[in-house]
Amino acid sequence: MGDVNDPTGTDWSDREIDLIVADYFDMLAMELAGKEFVKAHRNAALQAATGRSKGSIEFKHQNISAVLLKLGLPWIIGYKPKANFQRALVDGVERRLSQDGAAANLSSSMPTPTLIGFEERPELFVDAAPQLSKVDLEVPEALARLVRKFDPAARDARNRTLGRNGEELVVTHERVRLGRCGRDDLARKVRWVSEEDGDGAGYDIASFDANGRERLIDVKTTVGHMTTPFFLTENERAFSAERPDAFRLMRVYDFVRTPRAFELAPPLDACLLLQPAVYRASFGE
Repeated sequence: MGDVNDPTGTDWSDREIDLIVADYFDMLAMELAGKEFVKAHRNAALQAATGRSKGSIEFKHQNISAVLLKLGLPWIIGYKPKANFQRALVDGVERRLSQDGAAANLSSSMPTPTLIGFEERPELFVDAAPQLSKVDLEVPEALARLVRKFDPAARDARNRTLGRNGEELVVTHERVRLGRCGRDDLARKVRWVSEEDGDGAGYDIASFDANGRERLIDVKTTVGHMTTPFFLTENERAFSAERPDAFRLMRVYDFVRTPRAFELAPPLDACLLLQPAVYRASFGE
């Protein structure tokens, strides 16, 4: 007869979930701060506390990564997101995020590098854009509700420091890119429009391609994965349609670790699923 206290094959209790979620977030904070820790030691401690197997704990860590992916937050390197998790895990992550006022601004707990000095700015690697897919919309209702509560698009939009740092990084990238093309003359003409003139132009940076054609770049920055949703204003959307030849949307992601980016060109509705998020209310003309 097996051990009656062996939990193998049973659902995780709220207590067990709270323990592993707390441990995960502690490891994540250490990883983002550049502090060393040994995953095997942490796993062994959880085995002792819960009676769960090493594999079960690792699988649950991957489940937590999957929830953070949907929330547009970094996850622990090595714990690749894996879905098919129980509703109780979503509730456990929600309990954790609701502690200590974290609900007010999730990104406040995620370090955002301040870019000081040209030499200290990280290189920006520009990757291929993700493919448009509707499969991503099919998520459990409990997780969909959690994402609505801690909306990653709204969170990133509120973080003006993150947005400004992302724009600064792209300004530097554009100048370096033009310099490498032998166009120092154009590099000197790159303008940070949103910083110099304020918002409202429909784009943030005025740059050029190697042949001198305009590149009017709107920058969207996140600490999350490349598929993290973001807000696009009506002014930005309208400008992209007005100047499809020049408008480019630069999505900067994974900003908290190693910033990467991809570009999108109009028509935006061919590469993005655009959904109304805010309505303008009035009493007539």
